[in-house]
Order: sequence, then C-alpha cells, then structure tokens
Amino acid sequence: MTVAMTTKVAEKITNNLAEIRQQLQILSEESPHQQSVKLLAVSKKHSLEAIKAAIAAGQMHFGENYVQEAVAKITQLKEQTTDPVQWHFIGPVQSNKTKDIAQHFDWVQSVEREKIARRLNEQRPDDSQQLNLLLQVNIDDDDNKSGLAPEQVEALAEYVMNCPKLKLRGLMTILKAGTTEDEREKSFQQMYKLYQQLQQTYGEQIDTLSMGMSGDMRQAVLEGANMVRIGTAIFGERES
Repeated sequence: MTVAMTTKVAEKITNNLAEIRQQLQILSEESPHQQSVKLLAVSKKHSLEAIKAAIAAGQMHFGENYVQEAVAKITQLKEQTTDPVQWHFIGPVQSNKTKDIAQHFDWVQSVEREKIARRLNEQRPDDSQQLNLLLQVNIDDDDNKSGLAPEQVEALAEYVMNCPKLKLRGLMTILKAGTTEDEREKSFQQMYKLYQQLQQTYGEQIDTLSMGMSGDMRQAVLEGANMVRIGTAIFGERES
C-alpha cells in the first residue's frame, strides 16, 4: 500500500468515526433513556495500521473475535504506543483460549457459561486489573447464536460476582438475522428489562448494555443500548 493510499484510508477512517459519533450523539438525545453511548470499533480482520488510524482519531475501544489474531495486534501495539486502548473479546469463548483472553484483554463480552467465567478468573494475572465481563444473552432463542436464556442470567451473574478477578458490567446480545423491525424492538426491550433487573440487584457497577451493530444501531440505542459494536462502517470491508 502506498503512502498516499495509507493517508487516504486513514482519512476515511477518521471521517467515518466522526460521522458515527455524530449519529450516536443525536440518537442518545432522541432516546427516552438519555444516556451517552460508547462506540466499540470491531477491528477483526483489519490491519494494525487501520487500528492505529482509528486511535489517532480518538477511538480507544476495539473488539476482536479471533484470539490468535487479536493477541498479535495487542502485543505489537503495546510495543508501539502508550495509548490507553481497551480490548474487548466479542466472539465465542473456547475453553482452550481462556488463558490468552484472560492475559491480554480488558473486557469479555461473550461469557455464557460458569466454566468459562471460572477459567477466566483463575487465569487472570494477579497484577492485572479485574477483567470486565458482560453476559451474552440469546434473547431470540436463536439456534445459530451463543448465549444464555434470559432465565439463566441471574445464576451466572451471581457466580461472576463471587469471582475476585472478574467485574460484572452488564449484558450483551446479538439478534437473530432476518428479524423484522417489530421483532428487533421487542428483543431490545426485553434486553433492557433484563439489564434493569441486574442493576437493581447489583447496583451502579452494572453500567453496560452492548447491543446493536451497523444495521440496527439506531433501534438499539433508542431502546436503551449504551454500547454499540460497529465494524465495516468504520473500517470498510474486511481484509481477507
């Protein structure tokens, strides 16, 4: 990639981020929940240079799905910058990957089993801050998606609260593909209700409801999301 092309791509990422932030500001003001919305840039399959361009534009939260790819980026970036980047693991968590996740990430958004929470707690380094956790809820009962059933949230939340190296922050969901606007609205509303119940039980540390991506960001924020996960609209099409 030429220097001119690199500059062009960096400018595009900067402009995309500015546009999305503006949209989120407008949506947060329209929403009856009146809360700020954190933007998670989904950087899987995108280059370290693209991530650095986003950091230069003020983006500090990045989401990755693939452990090996992410650890390489995280390690390289730490050698090149002191920016306070926060890394979120957002893919399905396999038992044989928990050590790398516990050692390198700041957040895990996709916890759905007690076994995974236990391993993350055991494998989190003693000198690291608590690992921020979201519980993934399969709100649509989608056979193709991971996640807890709504009625399972309370038990896993209680378990995580008793893990000293973990910090429960809230909930995450990925909606079923091909749903109607009415179906999405109902699912998001159900998630917000679960989130409120968790807040009532555990107080102010429950502060994150991660739902909504490029296609349903608007609806998610209007129904209470305070974190959205956006990839292509920031970085463009994924690299092969």
